[in-house]
Amino acid sequence: MSLNVIDLIKGQLGPALVSQAASQFGESESGISKAIGGLLPAVVGGLANSADKPGVVDAITQASSSGILGNLLGGSSSNPIISTLLSSIFGDKVSGLVNSIASFSGVSNTTAGSLLNLVTGATVGTVGKYAADNNLGASGISSLLNDQKGIISSLLPAGLSLASFGLGAENWFGQAKETVSSVTSTAKDNISEGVATARENVSEGAREIREQFNNNNDNQGGGSIWKWLLPLLLLIAAAYFLWKQCEKKQTTTTTTTSDSATTSSTSDTAATVTTATPAPATAKTDENIDLNGVMLKGYKGGMEDQMISFLKSGGYKNAADDSALKDKWYDFDHVNFKMGSSTELETGSQGQLDNLVAILKAFPEAKIKVGGYTDKTGNEASNVKLSKARAEFIKAALAKAGVGAQVIAADGYGSQFAKVDAKASDAERAADRKMSIRFAK
Repeated sequence: MSLNVIDLIKGQLGPALVSQAASQFGESESGISKAIGGLLPAVVGGLANSADKPGVVDAITQASSSGILGNLLGGSSSNPIISTLLSSIFGDKVSGLVNSIASFSGVSNTTAGSLLNLVTGATVGTVGKYAADNNLGASGISSLLNDQKGIISSLLPAGLSLASFGLGAENWFGQAKETVSSVTSTAKDNISEGVATARENVSEGAREIREQFNNNNDNQGGGSIWKWLLPLLLLIAAAYFLWKQCEKKQTTTTTTTSDSATTSSTSDTAATVTTATPAPATAKTDENIDLNGVMLKGYKGGMEDQMISFLKSGGYKNAADDSALKDKWYDFDHVNFKMGSSTELETGSQGQLDNLVAILKAFPEAKIKVGGYTDKTGNEASNVKLSKARAEFIKAALAKAGVGAQVIAADGYGSQFAKVDAKASDAERAADRKMSIRFAK
């Protein structure tokens, strides 16, 4: 099971850093976050494409001991390791990458350039630290980076592509361009053949009409106008229909490359590859959840709402034993750990922990268990260890808040119950990375 290094790097690029960067550069947090979201797969892709270059591996090795992760905002822009590395992996395409990200995210070119340095620093620092922690040599680092090639294209945000950065797909993912070109050529041949056939049929039909018209004139001295006008009108309608069908073929030909599905709009002269934009998810909004007259902020139908409804209904009180409760888990909506950490929560997590404390205090007879889960990527033994440590952290936080006696266990399940494939996008796999609780007796 290959490791998705982007998951590791995101731990260095959380909300706190986004907020600091927005303040330092005078940009909106949404713009900074959007720019980082585009730059991260581009930088990892650049490293993956250059995995066999000695200079790249050396830079990653040096980064692990340079302290770069401790000063991403302050030290990335002037770090010689980063400037040399960017030149090595992107060459003269750096300015094109910066311009594309600035246009995509709405930040200035200066900010986009600074963020490129920051993201590169976070990337080499994180990969370098991982390599050091796991005793990876040069070949191990190269292998780790090469493993990323199959997932990079799927992680680019909608609206961005390697082509938009001025980076040729054939330079990053092997034969992708050759495949598209081959299919495009075949499609063009088929279209041309269809158009030629349609034109030939129309010409033949017109010839027959002319002959019929001439025969009518010879035999009947002109005859009725409808004897030749009606067939001509029908022929025109048929010709129009054939032309529209050929035109439709030209604009809707689809191709599939080896790593990811893309839609290619082809014409007689060019093929343009675009990435489909996913339908926007329905946004959730915090509402007032009634806890015996006290209003908690949470999602309607979310964790707090479900727990309070269950407790008020007598579901916990009437449960005969633990077996009656063990199959119903309540997922935290807001509690998230920083990537790779079991001791640092993402900004905004504390509010839901406070809500849980309030619920337990309002129902002192209720007892709970805490569960931690990961997605299917990474080493399973490490996943279990991490998820267990996170569950223990939640248990300790609840004990510190005065409800420790009601938390009877904290377990880590790793990826045991994960449902999303390891090769799916990070956004899809996020559903498996969660913290949950259940009532217990």
